[in-house]
Amino acid sequence: MIEDITQINCQSEYGSLKKVFLCEPQYMEIKEVINDVQKQYINDNIDRSLALSQHKQFEQTLREAGIEVIKLKPSKDHPEQVFTRDIGFTLGNHLFISEMANPIRQGEEKVLAEWMKEHDITYKKLSNHSIEGGDVIVDGKRVFIGISHRTSQNAIQDLQSELPDFEIIPIPFNPKYLHLDCVFNILSPKDALIYPDALDQETFEHLSSMYHLIEVSEQEQFSMGTNVLSIGQNRVLSLPVNRGVNDQMRKHGYEVLEVDFSEIIKSGGSFRCCSMPIVRQ
Repeated sequence: MIEDITQINCQSEYGSLKKVFLCEPQYMEIKEVINDVQKQYINDNIDRSLALSQHKQFEQTLREAGIEVIKLKPSKDHPEQVFTRDIGFTLGNHLFISEMANPIRQGEEKVLAEWMKEHDITYKKLSNHSIEGGDVIVDGKRVFIGISHRTSQNAIQDLQSELPDFEIIPIPFNPKYLHLDCVFNILSPKDALIYPDALDQETFEHLSSMYHLIEVSEQEQFSMGTNVLSIGQNRVLSLPVNRGVNDQMRKHGYEVLEVDFSEIIKSGGSFRCCSMPIVRQ
C-alpha cells in the first residue's frame, strides 16, 4: 500500500493514474432521490448483481492498465458508497477528507478516514462547511471548484486559505446536475469536456479561454458523457453508449476504453465519480 505521505500526489486529472480508491456497489440502491438522473430510475432502481459485474469489469480494466486499486469496505448503511470520488480529494501532496452535504451520504467519508488512520497516513479536514470531491477538478496549480448544493462558498474560501499556492477558481453551474464533474471535466492541458447548458455564458467563455472545449449533448450528459476517467497517456474510460463524446475524443487523439457502466450511472455518476485517485505521475 502507501508507505509514506510523500507518495500521495495528484497534480492533474490526466496524469498517469497509479493508485485509486474504489468501493464495490454491494449495497447500492436508490434509497432517496438526490439528483435528476435518479428521478428517472427510482421505479426500476438498481440491479445490484449487474452493477457489481460492471464495477468488476471497471476494476479489471484499471488493474490491466497497471493501476493499484485500493478497495474500501462497503457498508449496508451507505447505498451511494460506490461514488468514492466525493468522499475526498487529492491536491498536490495533500489528501482532504470531504464534508458530505446530504444526510444519506454522511458517514461514507469516515470509512476513508478510518483507512487512512489504519495505514498511518495523515490527511486534512477543512471545516464544518460542506465540500465534495465531485466538485473539485485539478490542473496543476489551478483548481476548479463547483458551487453547488454539495459544496459551499465558505468551504471554497477555507480551501484557498489552506492552499495559498494554488489558484482556486469557483465555477457556478446549475446545481440540478449535482457535481461539477457531471458538466465539466479536463482531459489534458489543452482539452476539456463541457455541457454548456449547465453554465452561464460568462463562465463558459472563461473556460473556453483556457481550454479547447469539447461539447457534450444533452442526451449524453444525461448518460454521464462528461464523467469520464482519464488514466494517463491520453487514455480515457468512457461508456459505449456515449458515441458522440467518444468519437470527438478519438478525433482529438485520445484512446477511448469503452466499459459498460449502464447500471451504475442510473444513480447519477460514472467512472470519475466511482474513483478517488491518490497517486498520479
